[in-house]
Amino acid sequence: MAERNLTAKDILQKEFNKSVRGYNTAEVDEYLDSIIRDYDSFQKDVVYLKNENERLISKVDELTKQLALAKKSTPNSPGSGVTNFDILKRLSNLEKHVFGSKIDNTDNTIDYSKATKY
Repeated sequence: MAERNLTAKDILQKEFNKSVRGYNTAEVDEYLDSIIRDYDSFQKDVVYLKNENERLISKVDELTKQLALAKKSTPNSPGSGVTNFDILKRLSNLEKHVFGSKIDNTDNTIDYSKATKY
């Protein structure tokens, strides 16, 4: 970042040489006061934004570490060797375990001889 040559105090303490046909001193002072207020405001904004930037960077680092830990702790995450076939096989075994003999005794065939004709 570029360094600043002036501070609000430098602007406030600046003295101009007076001449016969010089500028209106009150007008110059009023304008410099306006510049000082803006300069102070900008300096406060810079400090706030630097602090906010540091906070956000630390938050990103924290979330990145949490994500890395989550990836390590879940071995069955996609891309770790588990396929859709493995999932379907587990689901089938679970259904057999839960429903047991109900699945084996169910006749899922349709008797078309009893169907009505249109």
